Amino acid sequence: MTYHSLREFIERLEFDNELVRIKERVSPLLEIAEITDRVSKQPGGGKALLFENVEGSSMPVLINAFGSTKRMNAALGVHNIEKIARDIDKYLKVAPPTTLMDKVKLLPMLLEAAAFPPKMVSEKQAPCQEVVLTGDDVDLGEIPVLQCWPDDAGRFITFPIVVNRSADRKLRNVGLYRMQIYDKKTTGMHWHIHKDGAHFFHDYRKQNKIMDCAVAIGADPTVCYSASAPLPYGIDEFLLAGFIRKTPVPLVKCKTVDLEVPATAEIILEGFIDPSEMRLEGPFGDHTGYYSQDGDYPVFHITAITHRRNPIYLTTIVGKPPQEDFYLGRATERIFLPLMRTQLPEIIDMDMPAEGVFHNLVIVSIDKRFPMQARRLMNALWGMGQMSFVKTIIVVDQSIDVHDHGKIIDLLLNRVDLKRDLFYSEGILDVLNHASDRALYGSKLGIDATDKIEGEEGFDSEPDPTVTGVLPTPKAILENFTELISCKIIEREDRQRVAFATLDKKCPHQGRGVIEKFMSNREYSSITVLIILEGHEDVNDISTVLWKLLNNIDPKRDIHYFENRLAIDVTRKTGEQGFLQDWPDEIKMSDEIKKKVNEKWKKLF
Repeated sequence: MTYHSLREFIERLEFDNELVRIKERVSPLLEIAEITDRVSKQPGGGKALLFENVEGSSMPVLINAFGSTKRMNAALGVHNIEKIARDIDKYLKVAPPTTLMDKVKLLPMLLEAAAFPPKMVSEKQAPCQEVVLTGDDVDLGEIPVLQCWPDDAGRFITFPIVVNRSADRKLRNVGLYRMQIYDKKTTGMHWHIHKDGAHFFHDYRKQNKIMDCAVAIGADPTVCYSASAPLPYGIDEFLLAGFIRKTPVPLVKCKTVDLEVPATAEIILEGFIDPSEMRLEGPFGDHTGYYSQDGDYPVFHITAITHRRNPIYLTTIVGKPPQEDFYLGRATERIFLPLMRTQLPEIIDMDMPAEGVFHNLVIVSIDKRFPMQARRLMNALWGMGQMSFVKTIIVVDQSIDVHDHGKIIDLLLNRVDLKRDLFYSEGILDVLNHASDRALYGSKLGIDATDKIEGEEGFDSEPDPTVTGVLPTPKAILENFTELISCKIIEREDRQRVAFATLDKKCPHQGRGVIEKFMSNREYSSITVLIILEGHEDVNDISTVLWKLLNNIDPKRDIHYFENRLAIDVTRKTGEQGFLQDWPDEIKMSDEIKKKVNEKWKKLF
């Protein structure tokens, strides 16, 4: 099904019983975020929420609209997102026609492809321009923009579809970049250095030219998704949206800037960016589950706001996974798999677990045919577009279901040699990575969990037997290590025996000190893997432990070997020698807001 607007999608969600209308009065300052966070962490992602009575604004707020597999499928008009991947694969595998009959066979595909590019429409056909506000009438305060987390620098537009063009006007970029509200007419424009918007901005700055910019809020679902997609440089995101919806995206000329925007969007912000002007932006509670640091970013000056009559404000929150963005990311994982195979045909499947927050863990299965192929693949992925920011890659054989995380854990605990199969590299990292010694750069970990073939170390040899010896009790460990708060030993008959412990860390390098003391004690030799976490963590919450492990380590620095055993220091590195970043705080809602929401909860649903 094709949706021509966000409103049509809302109708579909309501028909499918995937939408809850909330009539109770709520505040956009933290309350909506707390309610949504609770709902998004329900099994399957909970329901989409439409808040119809928001303090300080007449606009309803739609959130968690894409926050489940079912809703993501519906948003893209398919029963299963794999259909879009198959469609892409079909176009990628078309051979050039050599005969008249070959050309005739291509006609249906060519006719379909004619619907992909966007088309221009008149302002009469553009609901997004039903109301036009300029001059003193421009006021962002009329829009119910959320403050999501207590330590956010203010209110942030979190689902803006930002449109701009290259300095030579030849290329268009459409992306999702958060925008901090400064006042009624200005916002920040937070594009990371590796984003196309930032590339365009740097060209404008070199030429000292003003950059036109427009922002669509609440476009149709395919446009919303396409703006988030990591397309190759120069590919128009509106083209991808047309491909998915199989009809052109209607665009309309802006009123005050030379740009085109989705005609059926709910709200449009028009304006410009002066490359000579930068302003402090952030902090912001980000998708890693931590606050991203403040920094200087471009300033967006608004010259006009246009919108539908009675507009709906589409927004989202990010934070400790899973959240709505996980399902958007999962769609990208599936849709872009065929494109990855064009460069790396040995790839069978891929999985990006929620705990890895996109750039911290990727699991890949391959059709393995030659020695060291897994390592070759890791290096290739680390040199490929957005995959270059991935911190940890696990490679498995094609017989392994990468989505079966229990099976992956079994492989790691029983088939992986801790010294032979762990591979370290270095390179660029996402700006949100806080664990490396310096920003934007650090070590990476590759784990080769494939079966060994002729020519590889370990071929024709059986893995070492399961570690024997009496496992220590958590109680005994805690009695010997008074600085530890809790301890859990995974009681399975695996080759690797794992223990988690939490540390009341009070000084630099304390985590390393505990590790060395523990691993040198012969009483604990049956433990082959020790993981040290911060004291407040619940060692029984494996999902949280994994999230912390993937977020909080620089692999080469924090993984320590002791012959055939290893330990991982997951604690914060504040004050450690050589650590040049500020370790951010974990996102947590205030007790006051939690109490308010608790009191309202029964009235909300």
